[in-house]
Amino acid sequence: MAFLLSKASTVSRFVSSSTQKVNPSFLQSSRRGFHIELGAREKALLEPHPALKHFKSTKKAEHLVRRFGDVLALAVISGGCYEVYVRATSK
Repeated sequence: MAFLLSKASTVSRFVSSSTQKVNPSFLQSSRRGFHIELGAREKALLEPHPALKHFKSTKKAEHLVRRFGDVLALAVISGGCYEVYVRATSK
């Protein structure tokens, strides 16, 4: 726990020192701080490609997979707790 607190204070000192060097009006216009305009190659790479449209997951399918993973994790955890309970009460 002490490690996390010292790490957080180190990060906060870094953030406060880096924000003092940058013009505050510039930070208000951009969330990321410094911004460089993308070149033609980067813009072309970020455009959606029609051949990859087939492999794109839908939000509904992603939600169902995530829900299944949550239920499976809950079942495994509850099974482990049950095994511990059975072994503790059987002795």
